[in-house]
Amino acid sequence: MSGGLTHFDAKGDAHMVDVSDKAVTARVAVAEGFVTMARETYDIIAEGRAKKGDVIAVARLAGIMGAKKTPELIPLCHPLPITKAAVELTLDPDLPGLRIEATVKTTGQTGVEMEALTAVSVAALTVYDMAKAVDKAMTIGGIRVILKDGGKSGRYEAS
Repeated sequence: MSGGLTHFDAKGDAHMVDVSDKAVTARVAVAEGFVTMARETYDIIAEGRAKKGDVIAVARLAGIMGAKKTPELIPLCHPLPITKAAVELTLDPDLPGLRIEATVKTTGQTGVEMEALTAVSVAALTVYDMAKAVDKAMTIGGIRVILKDGGKSGRYEAS
């Protein structure tokens, strides 16, 4: 391990972490993020008037697909048998915008934090894609892991 970073070997070269000696355990990760937008854009999404269709439903499916495709997008992620990928998008008039939360589960030798983060990111990007015709100034932010459990390092909950 180089400087505490597990994806680098003693020489400093990037490598996939060897998890073959790790125990197979139930693992879960939850990530969150948000998309802020103009009030008009929020109203269009909330009222189902987006020209490309149901923004929330499409973004939910895109987020789930993103979780499943994580090892194809992030070079050093292990391909994992995901047992659950759920993405919830919630309208928040105070932003205004959408709050996104993804929960990913597996039973394996490494965690699913990257899959949860990817799910939130892809869902947020899909919201942007579907509404950019009316609001190019939307902002994506706050993407972070809020819960991780299982494995040797145990439970983590964001404060």
